[in-house]
Amino acid sequence: MTLHLYFARRFLKSFVSVLLVFFAILSLIDLVEQIRRFGAADTGFGTLIILTFLNVPEGLYRILPLITILATLSLFLALARSSELVVTRASGRSALKSLVSPVLMSLFLGILAVALINPIVAATQKQYEVMTQRISGVVSTLSVSSEGLWLRQGSRDGQTVIRANRSNLDGTILFGVTFLGYDREGTPTFRIEAQQAQLVPGAWAITDAKEWRFDTDAAVPEVDAFESPNLSLASNLTRNQILDSFGTPSAIPIWELPAFIARLESAGFSARSHRTFLHMELALPVLLAAMVLVGAGFTMRHTRFGRTGVMVLAALALGFTLYFIRNFAAILGENGQIPVIMAAWGPPVAAVLLPLGLLLHLEDG
Repeated sequence: MTLHLYFARRFLKSFVSVLLVFFAILSLIDLVEQIRRFGAADTGFGTLIILTFLNVPEGLYRILPLITILATLSLFLALARSSELVVTRASGRSALKSLVSPVLMSLFLGILAVALINPIVAATQKQYEVMTQRISGVVSTLSVSSEGLWLRQGSRDGQTVIRANRSNLDGTILFGVTFLGYDREGTPTFRIEAQQAQLVPGAWAITDAKEWRFDTDAAVPEVDAFESPNLSLASNLTRNQILDSFGTPSAIPIWELPAFIARLESAGFSARSHRTFLHMELALPVLLAAMVLVGAGFTMRHTRFGRTGVMVLAALALGFTLYFIRNFAAILGENGQIPVIMAAWGPPVAAVLLPLGLLLHLEDG
């Protein structure tokens, strides 16, 4: 037990050290990017620092598997250089038993990252998006709630708020829709209730509509209300603007993601990308454990055997390859090319089995 605790403590120390190094590097890179993006908008340097520290956690969280394999390489190279692995084997412990504590520690760190760090990263990412939208003047146009979906469009004459019970997959056809128009002072000017509205270039094509005007002299708007089988309402929205208004799935805490997926699907949108992201997050602890096995499979050897640099490069190459395959599988899952479960869990499980077979072959014959 003492030896397991020692290895776990050493691995945690290596992990934190690598994490701090990458935090410093990403902070400098991101600060330069924020200056490039918003420096011309007369944004204060303090605001740029805040944007940097809000954006860096998401980048760090995304590369946790790469940080894990680098921490593993650092740990086992140090243990091999000090001959501690030789002593461990001489005491009767096999290589697989020596890996128990680092693997369990990586699983614990993965669970901690998903359960606690993910909501923190989601909060910082959401605040970052809000601040960048405020600086750039681009505001999200869509919101999904239990009452349906809400859209907003603006022009020089005022704003229009749109609520619909549901829509098609890309938000260009709305069902059970209501349009509320406001002038530049925020005073209501009209209301339109319709069975369906379809977004066409430059306008909404509204079907089976009833319109009430509030900017007339009539005391009761119902007096001047009229019904029409077809109406056209000018719009500056596009399909891409509507889809981009969802933001990234990483800006939603994992504890809230299942409910958000349910609301998204009930509104008629496809939640495949969000569902893929949810399973990718749940599979993260397995991927971190796989990265530990990959790093250990190439470095659990004494330095006197030579070729240490080649083995380190091989471990890094395999780790980066698995990381790339995981991201590529996620893209295929989001596009519907492969099932979501296979996209999220297939690469981590394969990443565990591959180095485990290598360890059994090299260490235990």
